[in-house]
Amino acid sequence: MTDIDFMWDTFLTLLSGVPLTLELAITSILAGSALALALSLLAVTGGAIGRSIAGAYVFVFRGSPLLVQMFLIYYGLGQFRHGLQDLGLWWFFREPYWCAVLALTLNTAAYCSEIFRGGLRAVSSQEIEAARACGMSGVLLFRRIILPIAIRHALPAYGNEIILMLKATALASVITIMEVTGLAGKLIADSFRAFEIFVVAGAIYLAINFIVTRMLLLVEFWLSPHMRMRLQS
Repeated sequence: MTDIDFMWDTFLTLLSGVPLTLELAITSILAGSALALALSLLAVTGGAIGRSIAGAYVFVFRGSPLLVQMFLIYYGLGQFRHGLQDLGLWWFFREPYWCAVLALTLNTAAYCSEIFRGGLRAVSSQEIEAARACGMSGVLLFRRIILPIAIRHALPAYGNEIILMLKATALASVITIMEVTGLAGKLIADSFRAFEIFVVAGAIYLAINFIVTRMLLLVEFWLSPHMRMRLQS
């Protein structure tokens, strides 16, 4: 029989790991998005060299497992401790938190750069020419026309990547970070009751992702004036 009291105690324990899970996800998503935007602009406007650099980055980080990348950063770079100390970087790579953030950031940047590149390519030449006819050019054209339209096109795929990154934070538990999955593993080692603990952990991830999907729908609605006008009419 399922022990409701045990599951409730498990829920309260795992709930303490939610802030760290969200912190990992938000930090890596923001940093990864900034890097992805730079890569996508490099791919679109950087000519053959820019496309090659962006393509090589995407190939490496999208073509290899995130778990392997995390192991290479946390365990692999530890072999070069003295060199990192000489460069003043050991304080960063000795901390599992920052290693997890770096791995998640580099991985999501590869996926998001392709999403952003597709969004930029989706902006039609007619819209750009119309903006230029109104006197827009350069940064103003990019900020007022190209970027908002590209974001609207990229948002559904970008929302999927955000959800995937939230779930990918569970891999941080393999390098000793006590987020939701890390706490679940510790509880299982103490109680040997994997089923109830993983059910509770899964429910917490489902709840988080439900809230995130609702927020993404609101953002998509806000970025789509034609949808608001349809509801008002």
